[in-house]
Amino acid sequence: MFTVNRSKNNPLISPEHNQSWEEVSTCNGCPVINQRKDGTGDPSIFLTYRAIAPPDKMSPAHDLTISTIGAAFSADGLAGEHFADHMHFIKPEEAWEKYGCEDPRITFFEGKYYTFYTALSNYPLTPDGIKVAVAIHETLPSPESHNVKYEKHLVTPFNAKAMSLFPERVNGKIAVILTANTDKPPAEISIRLLDSIEDLWNEEKWKAWYAELSNWHLPLRRGEKDHVEAGAQPIKTDKGWLIIYAHIQNYFSADKVFGVEAVLLDLNDPKKIIGRTTHPFLVPEEIYEKYGYIPNIVFPTGAIIKESNTNTKIESKIKGEKILEVYYGASDTTTCKATIKLDGLLNSILPEKRMAHLHRSEKNPHLKLISEHAWEARSVFNPAAIDIDGIVRIAYRAMSKDGTSYVGYAESKDGEAIDYRHPEPIYIPRADFELKKGDPNGNSGCEDPRLTQIGERIYMTYTAYDGVHAPRVATSSISVSDFISKDTERMRNWSMPVCLTPENIDDKDACFISEKIDEKYIFMHRVGHCICMDYLPDLNFTSGEVNTCIEVMEPRLGMWDGAKIGISSPPHKTDKGWLLLYHGIDSHGIYRVGAALLDLADPSHVLARTADPIFEPETEYEKVGEIPNVVFPCGSVIRGDTLYIYYGGADMVCGDDFCFKITRSTGLRNKTI
Repeated sequence: MFTVNRSKNNPLISPEHNQSWEEVSTCNGCPVINQRKDGTGDPSIFLTYRAIAPPDKMSPAHDLTISTIGAAFSADGLAGEHFADHMHFIKPEEAWEKYGCEDPRITFFEGKYYTFYTALSNYPLTPDGIKVAVAIHETLPSPESHNVKYEKHLVTPFNAKAMSLFPERVNGKIAVILTANTDKPPAEISIRLLDSIEDLWNEEKWKAWYAELSNWHLPLRRGEKDHVEAGAQPIKTDKGWLIIYAHIQNYFSADKVFGVEAVLLDLNDPKKIIGRTTHPFLVPEEIYEKYGYIPNIVFPTGAIIKESNTNTKIESKIKGEKILEVYYGASDTTTCKATIKLDGLLNSILPEKRMAHLHRSEKNPHLKLISEHAWEARSVFNPAAIDIDGIVRIAYRAMSKDGTSYVGYAESKDGEAIDYRHPEPIYIPRADFELKKGDPNGNSGCEDPRLTQIGERIYMTYTAYDGVHAPRVATSSISVSDFISKDTERMRNWSMPVCLTPENIDDKDACFISEKIDEKYIFMHRVGHCICMDYLPDLNFTSGEVNTCIEVMEPRLGMWDGAKIGISSPPHKTDKGWLLLYHGIDSHGIYRVGAALLDLADPSHVLARTADPIFEPETEYEKVGEIPNVVFPCGSVIRGDTLYIYYGGADMVCGDDFCFKITRSTGLRNKTI
């Protein structure tokens, strides 16, 4: 599990309108650490990028924006947060690059720098005129001297882009990664091994390799409608070669979604995939990623690894922890950066490590339907949970055969085994807005409870549904002493429910935060596809319905939570923020669970959010049921450094997952991850 943190200084490189050669765009940056050969000065970052100029109205290609390769120098050493002294680095000089040089990838290899780029040779542009070229140079420019000598070669005799060099030999071979047939889809990311550096521009050897192209593909496209392109330079880790690449969903439609993913290749055989991310970990979310020269693009083109004890200003609790910095183009306009803890990313990639932080109880499913109890004869699922007097009190949704939902009650002393289960429902439909009005066998009642203790009362929020009108969020409260009494009459001593949300608004998945903030109560709910909140002056509910949506989080299009999100259990207060579990639904309708850290003083401010899910359907009772492929928690408790998650599986049964560490192993209690 890991999170992605965008640099607070994004965009790092933006167009400078007083320099015509980069007036339109300064995107798709690729960094290299500059270790000065003379031993003077601290290491710094040299950043190459694609610079786009406006069309030259006097040129025959009067409507073509010409790209060149620009470069900039980090003004703050290895921190790499501020870049200055923009320079024109590589310009079109040869016939095979007459119409532009794009998207550099720079690697230091055996004493020299190799800057690969896309060379455009014809106009109007056609695939056969879009190929890979390389500039080779022994030194880097400096802020004091921009001059550098390099030799150029056209590399591929066929359509290709995004080539970069492995920084060291692989079993004695020189290795490169590239995207072949980029403009003649289907494109594939491919590997080539070479005997000598001169083979890079040996046309006959490239043709021989191309004839066997299918043998060198990395199978990374998820579907026929998708597109992939090599991204950053390969990075060597102790687990394998880490490749950051672009995966574009629905590439051939107007609804394409750009995403950034990662794959791990075998150290000795880079054609062998060890593992990969299951979803994109970066998609367009910020303004600078959604709007620009070409909107809604995040496109990875460079990466470096740093350690947290260097002068990088990286916040980390662990000295020497490795941090991956991914450089990417945003909306084909600017160059930006995001940071990821390397171990978290690698653990997410490796199949045996992905869910190692989470352990399913061997007793799952804990609660099953009881056919002799008419009120829970069809299914029991989506449990709320609250820890009182050392006992986990579980309020679960129970459904009768006619589709009416009630709330049942159970207890667990150790947080896992069920020690007590009440024979009667503790909450039944009472108000007009939750009494069945439609199909006699259609759904209705009190659904998906969530519990919050505030003072000496427990407040339950739930979805009230009459089978005809749109579902609404209702709330009711009970004293703690009545709730834990085990006496049916007292356990039903709930206040008369009140609807909190307006009619005909898609609003569910609600809860209260357990304490006041700025003398107000916080009501969290899901409006449409987003998680929202609102401030309430009191809990008397006399001020009318909640009609405000202060947006907290929205779906991330293309990711595992790209279709819809909603809260799972009420947030837990930690010393670093409110820990919120939430469910996310992807485009295939699969429910997963993620986590976010909200600011203590302003819960609408998200400090961190997991890039991958912490929990997803795997077992039969999660994949098969009334609604397949669902894990849906409504409750969780913290004991020590363990988080117990109580959830419904496939809308049929209740289970719990536990041993999810929220301190050292997840980093969710730390603002920077």
